[in-house]
Amino acid sequence: MNAPFSKSAAQPDVTSAVGEKLPLQVLIAAPRGFCAGVDRAIEIVERSLKQFGAPVYVRHEIVHNRFVVDRLREKGAVFVEELDEVPDGVPVVFSAHGVPKSVPQAAEDRGLSYLDATCPLVSKVHRQAERQIEAGRHIVFIGHKGHPEVIGTFGQVPEGSITLVETPADVERLQFGPEQPLAFLTQTTLSVDDTAQVIAALKQRYPQIVAPRADDICYATSNRQAAVKKIAPSSDLVLVIGAPNSSNSLRLVEVAQRCGTSAKLIQRASEIEPSWLDGVGTVGLTASASAPEELVREVIARLGEWREVEEIPVVTAEEKMVFKLPRQLTE
Repeated sequence: MNAPFSKSAAQPDVTSAVGEKLPLQVLIAAPRGFCAGVDRAIEIVERSLKQFGAPVYVRHEIVHNRFVVDRLREKGAVFVEELDEVPDGVPVVFSAHGVPKSVPQAAEDRGLSYLDATCPLVSKVHRQAERQIEAGRHIVFIGHKGHPEVIGTFGQVPEGSITLVETPADVERLQFGPEQPLAFLTQTTLSVDDTAQVIAALKQRYPQIVAPRADDICYATSNRQAAVKKIAPSSDLVLVIGAPNSSNSLRLVEVAQRCGTSAKLIQRASEIEPSWLDGVGTVGLTASASAPEELVREVIARLGEWREVEEIPVVTAEEKMVFKLPRQLTE
């Protein structure tokens, strides 16, 4: 944190009686925005376009952010949901969320050239799943049904060897015996607090359950949630830049709300209404791991149209993680 801050007195309106802009503190969370996995995934698509030329096909959104996807589409990326939509003879990139083993196998069967942009921290979970199955354990996976990362992880192991839970109530409904060998793994973009509750319920009901060697929730997810916990109590409103289909974006909104602060998820600055600032003296601002910094600046500029903005960075961690690119793009 570069400057002290406190919750400002509520402002009656966005302008004074004489038309002057009223002040607005904006507490800007750090870390925020792109994580190393997202940086890597976007760079894979951009380098593929330079190396192979357009079009480059991408199976599923490379990351969950419409602005990023649209920008890559303008450069020649074509986004599809299934591999059978990819024509022969063109390269295909797999999204950062990971894919079932059947997808690269199908690409190889067709002779397609593919690049895997799966976040290395998601790939780590995939390897852990394989090891637990090899050790004879059934996996209880904590995650959100239908999320691409969950689908990708389930696709790493034989059908029926992994069970999904989302809440402590789901744990109570499990039917495993007290002697059954079990292990648990988690989606990387979950709520840290919610996941801790589910893990506690699992350990209480199944003392024999094996935990992963390290926390599966990724560093970026944890850091961004911690940063929101820092700014939300001092804010009248928290704005989260992200996407409605992005797990880590939704979790940031939840974290702010649990601090007792009103929070809104926005994709672009144009979604902000002036009325949101009625009675607001301090806004907290963050961006999900798949939202670029230029969208943060865009939001600051829009707020500045109505109020005299004072930017206050609030730093809770430093991130220096960098992931290597696939060999096809570096050799």
